[in-house]
Amino acid sequence: MSGTIKIGVAGWSYDDWQGIVYPENLGSKLRVEYLAGYFDLIEINSSFYGHIRPTVGKQWCRMASGVNPRFTFTAKLNRAFTHSPIAVVEPTSAKTIRPSPTDEKDAKAGLDSIAEQGMLGALLVQFPISFKCTDENRAYVEKLVSQFRKYSLVLEIRHASWNQPEILAWLTGLNVGLCNIDQPLLGRAIRPGSEATSAIGYIRLHGRNYKQWFAESTNVRDRYDYLYSPKELEGWKGRVLEVAGKTKETYVVANNHNLGKAAVNALELLSMFSGRKVKVPDSLCEHYPELKQIADRAGEPS
Repeated sequence: MSGTIKIGVAGWSYDDWQGIVYPENLGSKLRVEYLAGYFDLIEINSSFYGHIRPTVGKQWCRMASGVNPRFTFTAKLNRAFTHSPIAVVEPTSAKTIRPSPTDEKDAKAGLDSIAEQGMLGALLVQFPISFKCTDENRAYVEKLVSQFRKYSLVLEIRHASWNQPEILAWLTGLNVGLCNIDQPLLGRAIRPGSEATSAIGYIRLHGRNYKQWFAESTNVRDRYDYLYSPKELEGWKGRVLEVAGKTKETYVVANNHNLGKAAVNALELLSMFSGRKVKVPDSLCEHYPELKQIADRAGEPS
């Protein structure tokens, strides 16, 4: 098996991208359409914080598919199912996760609005590093899988206790993909891998900002303030190809979003995998001149 590789960014509603990734005068409602002119993939991260409104989900699909028929969304499952509501002061576990009675219905309504258009590639179930591999937590994951089985599920876990051969076999049995991540390797953080436990491969690049990753006063932008070097990206190329060789479709998502750095690295990866120059926004080239080396007639998509 040698699957398709789609590369993109996590999220798009970043005001600090205005004038860097986006033209200064681009309206916020046009950002999805704009990015779809450069990437085949966006991971929806707003679904983690609030449920997608079905009318909005359909609108995103119309905008993206209108400029890119190859386009795919992935989405993060709402945090009500994966994080303690007071995760900053208590570890997340099966005991502390408390979704409301309406969360499942609301989450599915939004996800369905995209899935029904054939544009939802995967649903990412992301747990924090405090969510450890215990019998109780594994049982919770199985329950969650049964609730959201209608979607192609991918599990992102960050604690090294999950890094066991029997866990990979367990996920394969559940037909749930495993997200391979790049993150600061602090404490029991799980190390980078190239695993595939379903037909969907998934890689997320969070950056390596060791100084700000666990700082209590860290703004979320600061945590993801990291620009990968071409050498660091090359280090992931082999892993991505290995995952793609075992799956039907592999999604590579740059989440180091501060000041447009995710877009920079995603474009560099696109060029790296295609072996050719790619379209690059003019404004992004101005802020990151190194992109001129891979830019094919840099400018706004026609």
